[in-house]
Amino acid sequence: MRPWLVRRTLQAALTLVIALILLFLVVHILPGDPLAREGDRALTPQQTEALRARYGLDRPLGSQLLVFLSGIARGDLGVSIQYGRPVTGLLLERLPATLLLGGAVLLLNFTLGVWLGVRQAVRKDSWEDRWITTLSLAGYATPSFWLGIVLAAFVGVRWRLLPAGGMRDPLGTGGALATALDVLRHLILPVVTLSAVSIAATIRYQRSAMLEVLRLPYIVTARAKGLPEARVVWAHAWRSALFPVLTLLGLWLPILVSGSVFVESVFAWPGLGSLAIAAVSGRDYPLLMGAGVLVAGVVVLGTLLSDLAYAVLDPRVRVA
Repeated sequence: MRPWLVRRTLQAALTLVIALILLFLVVHILPGDPLAREGDRALTPQQTEALRARYGLDRPLGSQLLVFLSGIARGDLGVSIQYGRPVTGLLLERLPATLLLGGAVLLLNFTLGVWLGVRQAVRKDSWEDRWITTLSLAGYATPSFWLGIVLAAFVGVRWRLLPAGGMRDPLGTGGALATALDVLRHLILPVVTLSAVSIAATIRYQRSAMLEVLRLPYIVTARAKGLPEARVVWAHAWRSALFPVLTLLGLWLPILVSGSVFVESVFAWPGLGSLAIAAVSGRDYPLLMGAGVLVAGVVVLGTLLSDLAYAVLDPRVRVA
């Protein structure tokens, strides 16, 4: 296990470095001047050159890349052009809100989604199976940004059942319990919006995997021995049917840090999504690269954790 883990960790680190280099080159090759807005304020050429020197934009591209990579190694992502503050501090300020939103989505996805997928497989071709299939297909086909707008307009604005935006009531008072309940009320609509597509995908993957496993000979043998159906399904079949879901977990893990830019914008959620939009619109290279580093790191980490889970569940993966 240890040599395999070391080999996969080194591969993940190399993948991350390559991804960061490509991200850096793409961001800097795209047209646009990050100091264009400063130029709109009638800065003199001397002031513009001073700003370029301050942010290292006057250096050759290769030199900027080396500074960028060395800064990541030291935990320094530079200074935001738009905010004039360290990028690390800006990301850490917005990270808790995004982690709360993404963590709630993942928790709902891999509890309700897995349970419904297993339930569908066990009750194949029943009315319940057909209804869940229809609803999951509808959820998978619904764009998140459209669903967010509809929920905010009707549930939040017209019916006033839940808050339509923000993370907490600015006029709210009370102790820790009241604050937690207020945040929970604001969290429901964004979580439902983001979970619609992810739960639908999890249900379909889990259902297909369970249907294949339930036909295997060892499951037939377990049932022939008179084992309770719940034990056959959850103790024997479910472990083998987890592999496709683990792949989805690695793909959905970046939600923890990136969430959905459109959904965060619709519900005015103060996370990394709105910060990324500001970075793109302001051509803020350091802030945009900092957000990219965070997302790329979580994507690589998610893939590594998925492979590790595969190796734990199936030792044959370690020698593949």
